[in-house]
Amino acid sequence: MNLQDWKNSGLYFTYKNHEIFYKKEGKGYPLILVHGFPTSSWDWYKIWDRLVDSYQVYAIDMLGFGFSSKPEDFVYTIGAQVDIWEAFLLSEGISSFHILAHDYGDTVVQEMLARTREKDAYPLNINSVCFLNGGMFPETNFPTLTQKLLLTPLGGLLKHFMGRHTLAKNFKKIFGKKTQASEQEIDDFWETIAYNSGKNVIPKLIKYLKERKVYKIRWREALQYTDIPKRLINGGVDPISGKHMATFYKENIADADVVILETIGHYPQTEAPNEVLHHYLEFRNSLP
Repeated sequence: MNLQDWKNSGLYFTYKNHEIFYKKEGKGYPLILVHGFPTSSWDWYKIWDRLVDSYQVYAIDMLGFGFSSKPEDFVYTIGAQVDIWEAFLLSEGISSFHILAHDYGDTVVQEMLARTREKDAYPLNINSVCFLNGGMFPETNFPTLTQKLLLTPLGGLLKHFMGRHTLAKNFKKIFGKKTQASEQEIDDFWETIAYNSGKNVIPKLIKYLKERKVYKIRWREALQYTDIPKRLINGGVDPISGKHMATFYKENIADADVVILETIGHYPQTEAPNEVLHHYLEFRNSLP
């Protein structure tokens, strides 16, 4: 499937007058896929077909990402993205599901877990979570220079100079040496970012890095004190959240279930889709 086919086979859900792109396909128990920054649900295309053989799979482009609306006057927060996920899932009649998440999506899921812990009548029942590389702990998260600059007052200016070349340069640093993104993959990733004047909201979206520090304890405890099966599949050579993050995870999460892909970078589902599928399905098949 190419990117245009992906878009053409998607649907839209309206949330507070904003259009949220989503994909759903398959049969079986619901599985939701939660993408990272700055990309979109397209991140999952290499493992999509195998997953829909076993699950009813749902993926959305969160607000500000991919083919969804990208309002410049919206206050983008992790909590707001969880609100959208909640509204979407309940509109689909889904209350129990499994989760596979990556990067920014890991933090979205941490907020979901925090809500399940804090609310006696939380409407969603998370059966299991599998995380891919993400900055779940700010102590171990090392943003790229571009990300750091976007957080400064220069971010509003820097966005005008961002383009496919910027993305390719940054991806080269965070992918494994032998699993670099192809030219076509870079083209597709950039198309989803640039869609709907997406460059304009990147400085607003990236403020989630500050949220990670504000809610550091709450989101860590969401991992530590929720009795939900969890696995981390980690690309070990990722300079942002690689093996160093996996080590911290093992030190702080009791009975941590961690798989390290030694030569893989920040995008395991793109760089090593078969390995990710193997370890994800192994995890799921080990559960009751």
